[in-house]
Formats: sequence, C-alpha cells, structure tokens
Amino acid sequence: MTHILAIDQGTTSSRALIFDADMQVIATAQEEFPQHFPQSGWVEHDPEDLWSTTLSTCRAAIDTAGITAGDITGIGITNQRETTVVWDAQTGAPLHNAIVWQDRRTADFCRSLREDGHDALITRQTGLLADPYFSGTKLKWILDQTDGARARAAKGEILFGTVDSYLIWRLTNGASHVTDATNAARTMLYDIHEGAWSDEICALFDIPQAMLPKVHDCAADFGVTDPVHLGAALPVLGVAGDQQAATIGQACFEPGMMKSTYGTGCFALLNTGATPVASQNRLLTTIAYQMDGTPTYALEGSIFVAGAVVQWLRDGLEIIEDAAATLALTANADAGQDVIIVPAFTGLGAPYWEADCRGAVYGLTRNSGPAEFARAALESVGFQTRDLLEAMHSDWSSDHAAQATLRVDGGMSANNWAMQFLSDIIGAPVDRPTVLETTAMGAAWLAGQRAGLFPDMAGFAANWAKERSFAPQMDPQTRDARYTRWKRAVTATISV
Repeated sequence: MTHILAIDQGTTSSRALIFDADMQVIATAQEEFPQHFPQSGWVEHDPEDLWSTTLSTCRAAIDTAGITAGDITGIGITNQRETTVVWDAQTGAPLHNAIVWQDRRTADFCRSLREDGHDALITRQTGLLADPYFSGTKLKWILDQTDGARARAAKGEILFGTVDSYLIWRLTNGASHVTDATNAARTMLYDIHEGAWSDEICALFDIPQAMLPKVHDCAADFGVTDPVHLGAALPVLGVAGDQQAATIGQACFEPGMMKSTYGTGCFALLNTGATPVASQNRLLTTIAYQMDGTPTYALEGSIFVAGAVVQWLRDGLEIIEDAAATLALTANADAGQDVIIVPAFTGLGAPYWEADCRGAVYGLTRNSGPAEFARAALESVGFQTRDLLEAMHSDWSSDHAAQATLRVDGGMSANNWAMQFLSDIIGAPVDRPTVLETTAMGAAWLAGQRAGLFPDMAGFAANWAKERSFAPQMDPQTRDARYTRWKRAVTATISV
C-alpha cells in the first residue's frame, strides 16, 4: 500500500492519477464528457457523466500503473467548485442536471438579493458576493423547479452536494454524505467564521439543512469506497476544491504567498493566514485549506475566461487548430497594432462582477487578423490577472504580498509567451513549477500525509521546485500605459 489515487474531476473532463511513495505521477487517465447549454448563459452536466468518467478513469489509471487497488493507500479528491448536484438519497438519481459554476440563470435572483440589502449578510458570513457563480442560488433554483422537493429534502430524502460530495456518496454507495471546508465555503451557505452552515442564509433561500453534507477538514476520514467500484475498500482521506488544491500543490502555506491557475478560467489565491480579510475591492474571502480544525484563509479573485479565450479562437473563430498555434501567431503579430479583447463571454468576474456584461474587441484596423487576435487573447489573461493582483494588494497592504512572486499552473502556464507577458504586465516574477499537476498533487498530498505516506507540510514545501522563472522586461511607463488602455476597454464594455 504505497500509492495514492488522486481524482481530479474538472469542468470539461475527469482525470485520475496514481502517485507513488515519492510523490511522482506514474499513471494518468483522462476522459472528456459532454457540456449542455439549454439556454443562453445556462451550463449543465449530466451527473451520470461525472460519475461514469470518474470511475472509468480511476480503473484505467490503476491498470496503466500496473498495480491493483490493494496497492493504494488512499484517495484524494479535487473537483470543479460551485457546480451543484441534487439527488435522491435512496436511488442516487439526480433531480436535475448538475448546474455548472459558469451558469448565470440565477442572475435576476442575485440582483434582487442585492436590491433587498441581503448582500451584506452574505458577504459578512460567507466572504462571497451575491452572484450566480456560487452554489446556493443554483440549489434554490432546482428546489423551486421540483414539486415537493423541499418537503422531501427536509426529511433527508433529497441530498445536495458539490461534485466532491456526489462522488464520495457514489463511491461509498450512499454511506457518506460529506464535503470539506473549502468546498463548503463556495456554496454561499457556509459561515466561514463559525465553521457551520448559516441558519440565516439557508432560511433566506428556503433550503432545508437536512439535505446539506457534513463538513470535514481537508485531510480527514471521508468514507470508504465499496469494493465493487475499484476492487478494494479504499479510504477517501483528502478533499479540496480545485483552486484550493492547487494552492496546496503549489505549497503556498505562508501568508503572502500567491498562486494563479490558468484553466478554463483563472483563479488567483493570496494566503492571508489565520486572518479572514474583508475585501474592499469585490474579491472573495475564502478558506484556502483547513487542517486539524483550523482554517487558513485567502483572498481569491476569479476570472471566468482564461484558457477558454484560446478555445474560442479554435472553436468559435476557427483561426487555430490547437492552443500551441498561438505561439507562432503571436510572434508574427503586428507590433504597431494594439488590439484588445475583453473576453466577457459569460460576464466579468472579479473585481467587476458584472454578470450581464458580454465580450468586446477594441482597436481593430483593416490589417487586424489571426495573429493580432491570438496576441490579444493571451494578453487578456495577463490584464485580468493584474486586475486581481491590484485588488489584492489594496485589500491586504502587506509589503511581503506586494513583492511576492506569483506561482502559476494550469494548461496556459505552459505557454512561455503568455507567462512572459504576465510577468511584464504585473511587474513581478512568475514562477512555473517542475510539477504542473499541482491540483492533483494537492489532493494527493492531503490523502498521503493523512495516511502517513507523504511528508508533513514543511517537508512538502521543501520539495517544491520551479522549472522556470519569468522576470519582467517591460518598462514601467509602457506597462502602465497598456494597463490604462485595458481599463478603459473594460469600462466601455460594461457600459454597453
């Protein structure tokens, strides 16, 4: 029993990775699943797809590693956050498709919460904003659409969970209805200061607490899998939402350390230690991780569209065949043009939180073409990241934070051009680790250290290593001038 199985259930695919006792990945498996868009701004997943792809990738990774389930010490799970699943407590049948974190269908209800003055309560207790991004209003919507659902939920006949809860429930054949503090903190229903579900907010949304999962530390005993699924009874020992798992995988354990993950969206977290910092710039106050009953807090900024803007170049405009093609295109872009893409395809996230805003392109000339679009797409991610860091430094005026190196991961972090521009526009070093699987690594470490297989926090941090560092090369005047133009473009986009 010298291996850890890490489950990484994401927005577009499910992955499973096998880590050996040296914390090295020895096998992986990945499977995409369909996205469902019933209406404009609505995004759904079939929960059965989440379950089936998770199960099949776990089995495939075990086979590829040449081990048996009996060789696995424990399981760590990381997951797309905020995505909402509601299911029958007896049969496991979902009441509705999972409503994905990107979904905006509850924008009107969130607007009414703000107009009625409830946003202050929500922010004070949960650290979040009244926005469709989070799980609570999605859960309310599902209950509103299903006759008798609330009465059944009050009796424990219907359960709610984020994806981690749903997978653990399925893996344990209904024996465990649990989650961890990081996922609970993203529901808009959890008081991050009291460490409990909020009576006031649950009452406001008319959500029966009997349907909510029990909340554990990130490293805990979450349950044991039924042997029918993977071939052995395996303990689930670690759980964290994907961005918190990446924070752990990047060993951002000290206050002032920052990481930014570039996947479909971009998510930057700044460790603020034992102190929950109330943002004055519409950032989120959240739980970075919780160990031994003690939460460590973070400021978080969420960008809805990062890697997705490159997917738009590929699938929407059809000007590239794959993400790697942006490197050659940006190298050939006309330096005399300054095309700006504001990729508000599903609204703008932090620090703007404009749910109804939509994307725009500025600075087009007759000669603007694929190369200029590719460069603008990559630059938009750097500009948005600076938006987040400016807000973080304003909220938490630590000299250490202001000078901190940004640790990056996720698919787009492999793009050297994008990372160099990121360093240029934020005016700070950007470090890319040798292990880019930081999200899965975080989940694996939680389970491995719980099992006694992996080192403690200090030992894990000592093992972190960078593959490459990017230093700023842009002069301050150019940096500030370009950022000022970006801010004008965002203002114009919001006002349309």
